[in-house]
Amino acid sequence: MKVKKSQILYARATKRLVGGVNSPVRAFKAVGGIPLFIRRAHGSKIEDEDGNSYIDFVCSWGALILGSAFPRVTEVLCRRVPRGTAYGAPTKLEIELAEMIIRAVRSIEKIRFVNSGTEASMSAIRVARAFTRRKRVLKFEGCYHGHVDPLLVRGGSGMATFGVLDSAGVTEGTVADTLVAPYNDLDAVTRIFEKHGETIAAIIVEPVAANMGVVIPANGFLEGLRRITAQHGSLLIFDEVITGFRTSYGGAQSTFGVQPDLTCLGKIIGGGLPVGAYGGRSDIMDQVAPLGPVYQAGTLSGNPLAMAAGIATLRELEKRNFYQRLEKNANDLQHRLANIAEAEGCELRMNRVGSMLGLFFTDREVVDYASAKSSSTGRYRVFFHSMLNHGIYLPPSAFETVFISAAHSSTDIKLCANAAKVAFNSVVTKAPTVE
Repeated sequence: MKVKKSQILYARATKRLVGGVNSPVRAFKAVGGIPLFIRRAHGSKIEDEDGNSYIDFVCSWGALILGSAFPRVTEVLCRRVPRGTAYGAPTKLEIELAEMIIRAVRSIEKIRFVNSGTEASMSAIRVARAFTRRKRVLKFEGCYHGHVDPLLVRGGSGMATFGVLDSAGVTEGTVADTLVAPYNDLDAVTRIFEKHGETIAAIIVEPVAANMGVVIPANGFLEGLRRITAQHGSLLIFDEVITGFRTSYGGAQSTFGVQPDLTCLGKIIGGGLPVGAYGGRSDIMDQVAPLGPVYQAGTLSGNPLAMAAGIATLRELEKRNFYQRLEKNANDLQHRLANIAEAEGCELRMNRVGSMLGLFFTDREVVDYASAKSSSTGRYRVFFHSMLNHGIYLPPSAFETVFISAAHSSTDIKLCANAAKVAFNSVVTKAPTVE
């Protein structure tokens, strides 16, 4: 496929945009080559500026669970735009979306909308510290909670992609109150709480780690975090920016049956528009201004377009058998890829929860950040470009998640599998030169 216009646009972008992009992983640095510039998308397909069409398994990093330009979402937006894009004042839409989320996510009694997942996690931690009157926060290796200074320690996603454990510009003082444990290691968490428990305000965790590929919580891990925090008077924060309304209508906390004190949301609840939210028990959330002493505000928080798109999206997700259909296609894709990889002699491990799939080119079971990092980035690079050349758009990083949307058809799954046969063969034949 020719990408001449993308090449021209990238050269132009690098003169004015940092790295030519507005989010690091989009630059293709982890896989090599020139990033595609997209001009339109519909359903399961995206189209670049050169007119090449691809089956999209990025889905705006998980936000587009219905696929691109879903008719009922775009219709709602078309009706809303002429009425104004922002008011800086309350709207009925904020209440409606809040009520839908609270009905779906049992742990949330009150909610505050913000503009990104980063804002949500930043605010949730501030609230937890105020509520407990403690300063420390425990996070996990490979879990990414946005570019919040205190949490940019051993993060996943883009940080794993670029081999960065910390970020420049984050001071030692900023991260001094951040404690880190390996994901799925309850013994490590217990030891940390034995030493620092009286000073720990909260644990923040991705209930399904989706920023180092997909890493599934071990049996008893989330339950153990709930037990430990309750014993020590700390709060449990679930970062469900990715998993919220993705693993099930009630999120990962519904899937695994563990209720946190605070929940961070984003992506899906905005229907493809910028959004974030944090919510939890009323007594905790009442710490937030204007009721309490925790200050947090935002010019575009509760933006009417994002609220309208979110309402339209959640209405679709409420429909009968929505998640069963999504699960069927995701399961089909996983089994097809596994069988093809085995037939081609390609070492591959896959983790899947619902419509989230992690691909790891390793001979180890992936249960934490260390085992995720054993995946060969060189092999993924070969796989990625072979798939791209055959019209399959995957995340341009070995440590991101493959997302399946409701727009993906059985034909899309078969085409992806057909492309994977060639791609896995390329990985095997080129393996000695790509490590």
